[in-house]
Amino acid sequence: MSTSESQSETPETTSDAATTPAPEAVPAAPAPSSSNYAGSPYARGVYSGVADSVAKDRAMILDDDKRRARSLGIFVTVALLVGGLLGGTAGGAFAIWNLSSRGLVTPGVSSPATITVNAPLQASEITAVAAKAMPSVVTIEVAGDTGAGSGSGVVIDERGYVMTNAHVVSIGAQEPLVRVTMSDGRLFEAEVVGRDVLSDIAVIKIADEGPFTVMAMGDSNRLNVGDQTIAIGAPLGLPGTVTSGIVSAINRSITVGASQVPGEEDGQFDFDLPGGSPMVGTTISLPVIQTDASINPGNSGGALLNRDGELIGVNVAIASTGGQGSGSIGLGFAIPANFAYRIATEIISGAGASHGLLGAMVTDAQSMATSTVTGAYIDSVTPGGAADAVGLRAGDIVTKFNGLPITNRIDLTAQVRTLPGGATATMSYVRAGNSYTVEVTLGELE
Repeated sequence: MSTSESQSETPETTSDAATTPAPEAVPAAPAPSSSNYAGSPYARGVYSGVADSVAKDRAMILDDDKRRARSLGIFVTVALLVGGLLGGTAGGAFAIWNLSSRGLVTPGVSSPATITVNAPLQASEITAVAAKAMPSVVTIEVAGDTGAGSGSGVVIDERGYVMTNAHVVSIGAQEPLVRVTMSDGRLFEAEVVGRDVLSDIAVIKIADEGPFTVMAMGDSNRLNVGDQTIAIGAPLGLPGTVTSGIVSAINRSITVGASQVPGEEDGQFDFDLPGGSPMVGTTISLPVIQTDASINPGNSGGALLNRDGELIGVNVAIASTGGQGSGSIGLGFAIPANFAYRIATEIISGAGASHGLLGAMVTDAQSMATSTVTGAYIDSVTPGGAADAVGLRAGDIVTKFNGLPITNRIDLTAQVRTLPGGATATMSYVRAGNSYTVEVTLGELE
């Protein structure tokens, strides 16, 4: 596969749907919380007064938002978490590891039913977030024809629909055996409703009508660098694990491996899965939120939350300085919740996930000797495509997309894919030293 956007502008794959009949109604996004925990419906009647105590004593909690900057001082090899999917990112040699545990022995520990508060007067805001969100985070165990593994998921519909990563429920067999463990220890069988490998999002359905506690949704478009983050999942098979950090960067883009995307000879890489055989595939470009909250194998598909206990991202990958056993070094990545939830609801509806198509082959502008700015350099334009319709041509350099800076081909691919086919976006580009802005209506990736 070339370094151009052909990896994403050429139809790579389509979302696959399992045989589960799709419900007629798509769940509406839970409304973002507009208040703190004192008035939250989650603050009473569920945790035996725990959240109430936290809310009442919240004013007594000292603000601990000051953080010291960390300097690694090393050349990082980025790693993606499905066990070890080797990919790449722009601007450095990073090994990206996906976060599902493969071939790992699940420790003999019980799943915590609630968040236990031993000293309510000293409880932190993170304690309240964990108490609110824990019932909506599940542990997912998957068994396929080539092995087994575990990951995490988030309940997005009271009928038992759970959003997770596509790589969590893709172990060799197209339809693996899936089991879900709730935070209170209940076990349920589940089946895959559908997967969208271009976003690495999948939906599974618990074999019970519930009702289940739905995760509150936040607005990932309103994040700022420095905002508090809380990650909940089952790293290394340890359910109910809570870690915290901050939003380290926004509008980041990475490339990760996707085993179900058809590969080409020049786009192959190894999936070095613990306890399994290497597999080959190709890569996809994802927009991500970067966080320093500690996430590890098994966190894939789990929740990244804001200080109000609302979902802002789906944990997907980490960066590592070494092999797959290196663990977290404070560089974690999550798929923005707004994007992930759109894909999940489209899967549930039965219509399939929709992704925009620009209709152009692009490469990194900095790789071209004639470039004077960074961005996505257009190698060629597809006749009749979206780019052609607004007059883009070979040699143009895209520098912004919907107001977001574009520094390379990965940024542009990720942002185009975030929007559904038919969506309209503004795009800025440079031609012969002059800057232009156009409004483009994206095509549909088939």
